[in-house]
Amino acid sequence: MAAAATCTSQPPHGDSPMSTFTTSDGVEIYYKDWGQGQPIVFCHGWPLNSDSWESQMIFLASQGYRCIAHDRRGHGRSSQPWSGNDMDHYADDLAQLLDKLDIKDAVLFGFSTGGGEVARYIGRHGTRRVAKAGLISAVPPLMLQTDANPGGLPISVFDGIRACALANRAELYRDIAGGPFYGFNRPGATRSEGLVQAWWMQGMMGGHKNTYDSIKAFSETDFTGDLKKFSIPTLIIHGDDDQVVPIEAAGKAAARLIKHATLLVYPGAPHGLADTHKDKVNADLLAFIKS
Repeated sequence: MAAAATCTSQPPHGDSPMSTFTTSDGVEIYYKDWGQGQPIVFCHGWPLNSDSWESQMIFLASQGYRCIAHDRRGHGRSSQPWSGNDMDHYADDLAQLLDKLDIKDAVLFGFSTGGGEVARYIGRHGTRRVAKAGLISAVPPLMLQTDANPGGLPISVFDGIRACALANRAELYRDIAGGPFYGFNRPGATRSEGLVQAWWMQGMMGGHKNTYDSIKAFSETDFTGDLKKFSIPTLIIHGDDDQVVPIEAAGKAAARLIKHATLLVYPGAPHGLADTHKDKVNADLLAFIKS
């Protein structure tokens, strides 16, 4: 009887064998769930997947936290729906994941596009399940240049990315990873071919239509109203040499909108600082979680 009970008992939180769930509109979402303790939830950047957070997840899970990350719809190992590749759907998918796992008192971190997902989640679903939030090299409040946002990037930048994605997205992804994402285009930079290939591989796992649509989602969505709804301690980390999401229109602007924000500026750091500066990022995330 004891052996039978062991075989049929449910695993503890953080060790679930289930790696997917299906959203209310029929999209299968892959997620990983490591360790046990207070839940730390990670939202990834474009066009990547949850593997991009692996350095932070293995570190924090080893420190006694439950680390959860999902592949956004259309990215990584999740299914590739033709429609719904927008921030409202991304936020609602995240909400359904947190509801499925009955997450409470979470710390929610978003990198780049994932920061938009975090912002829209809080804007649409509140902070009932979230104790703290973090925006890492994140796109909010708005990447696109407008009359009200003169520090943003012109639409021609994003039209160019779309054109390159349609022409040869494999080459586009290689060029982004090998250039501005990690700052490998800067004089004296030491290129890591492993990082470039890992980035390229994650990007190519995503659906072509999904990652194409996501360019509009991360660049043209205005998160100003979402950020004004933040009522929890928020950490903002941004490199001052971010060539992908410029700090003035992103990290610094977000810090002015969020009432309880702490801004950490990494001198000389590129967009992909979760890899290039992972030890510092890990230490700063841990300190924030414990604060």
